[in-house]
Amino acid sequence: MPVLPIGARPAVVLTLASVAGLAMFFWPLFVAPTPEATAHTADAPLVFVLTMPVLLAVVLAEISSGGIDAKALAMLGVLSAINAGLRPLGAGTAGIETVFFLLVLAGRVFGPGFGFVLGCTSLFASALLTAGVGPWLPFQMIASGWVGLGAGLLPKRPTGRAEIAMLTAYGILVAYGFGFLMNMWFWPFTTGTDTQLSFVAGAPVLDNLHRFAVFTLVTSTWGWDTGRAVTNAVALVTLGPAVLAVLRRAARRAAFGAPVTITPAPPGAPREVPRALTTPPRGRP
Repeated sequence: MPVLPIGARPAVVLTLASVAGLAMFFWPLFVAPTPEATAHTADAPLVFVLTMPVLLAVVLAEISSGGIDAKALAMLGVLSAINAGLRPLGAGTAGIETVFFLLVLAGRVFGPGFGFVLGCTSLFASALLTAGVGPWLPFQMIASGWVGLGAGLLPKRPTGRAEIAMLTAYGILVAYGFGFLMNMWFWPFTTGTDTQLSFVAGAPVLDNLHRFAVFTLVTSTWGWDTGRAVTNAVALVTLGPAVLAVLRRAARRAAFGAPVTITPAPPGAPREVPRALTTPPRGRP
């Protein structure tokens, strides 16, 4: 059972937020930006304002419906802290990113809603830890949230080696997808206007997408994104089985979502009274 199940209302909230997030990534393709718009300085705060209420809406909606409890919130805090501590080990050097494999595994075990929230909180916490707060942070948060969300939506039937193979393939795919999205947030504003890879305001969408695809291949696909994909694959193959077992054991022991029932005592049964209330301490009346 997912730790943070996606009901009707949270599903609508996540869908609207995802559509809005895609719009914030790709709006320059459809609306020509003004010349003074640089590096999303105008809309990045808007995405941040959008992302944080989504997290609160998901959590509060489930709290109000009994879908998440203190144990789930504690698990979210622990995994966010672990992921924030793992990220500086790679810090993006040569594309090495150590934050995604745990996000994929946690989304797989605890469900899509938990994976989405964990992706956002992990990147936010790691940014505070590594002084990585900037206009790129909201875009990183929502892209990482999608990574965790997708992991929770993968087919549940595969187990054993087939499951690890599926998660590894997914980790490789999202490594390139994350790089694609993070390139898109700054590409229209930082490549100038006089190169073959530059964004052309007002040009047909397919023309700009072609230029962007070439830009991504040249600048990040064979370097940063491939390093991220290799890191995800190696971590999921070597550590995936053990971490999955630990997370699933923790989920079983915590009994997330287990119903709590109170059975009343039968009529006439003696009522148990704590010993401390019936026997006075020694030496006192």
